[in-house]
Amino acid sequence: MCSACGALAGAMPLHVRTWTCGCGATHDRDVNAAKNLLVAGRAVSACGAGVRPQRRTPGGQSATKQEIHGATRGISRL
Repeated sequence: MCSACGALAGAMPLHVRTWTCGCGATHDRDVNAAKNLLVAGRAVSACGAGVRPQRRTPGGQSATKQEIHGATRGISRL
């Protein structure tokens, strides 16, 4: 999942270390995953929300995307 817009990326082989989302954001695979885990943990901690994206609703997003802007504060850029 793109940590910038929440779009779900297709399956990628493990040798793909960086990828670019349709929104234009380029991600290091590990850093992107870390950002998503941080936001998911904060959502669960704050409101007990689920962390899986809503795949059945077109454009639907999980509660994790509600906190994305504050969640990356304090994470240094590589």
